[in-house]
Amino acid sequence: DVQLVESGGGLVQAGGSLRLSCGSSSGHTGRMYCMAWFRLAPGKEREGVVALASDGSTWYADSVKGRFTISKDDLKDTLYLQMNSLKPDDTAVYYCAAGGGGGTWYSFGKMRFRFGYWGQGTQVTVS
Repeated sequence: DVQLVESGGGLVQAGGSLRLSCGSSSGHTGRMYCMAWFRLAPGKEREGVVALASDGSTWYADSVKGRFTISKDDLKDTLYLQMNSLKPDDTAVYYCAAGGGGGTWYSFGKMRFRFGYWGQGTQVTVS
């Protein structure tokens, strides 16, 4: 079974930066699957932040464009989310998700992906 583990969250002041990591226990991130970062803030619905298609195409939520960058290191089987110029509104639990294993469909602009694997989440708090 595929397991995703996020890390890198924490408390940061507004304007600061964090880099989240998402590692796979089975080399899943190094394969040709779509991947994404979602976030869940208190009192809000889970929202897609950024998606990475298997062909390298990306989609970013308007709220993070120009500030967040998704990347993947296939050799390390790790997905990253570089977050710069953080704002208090970015405070949330961040989850990585990977395609495969069925799951629910999500739309990212004109792209649609299905994610069957999720990490446990990492808290990001911006003061």
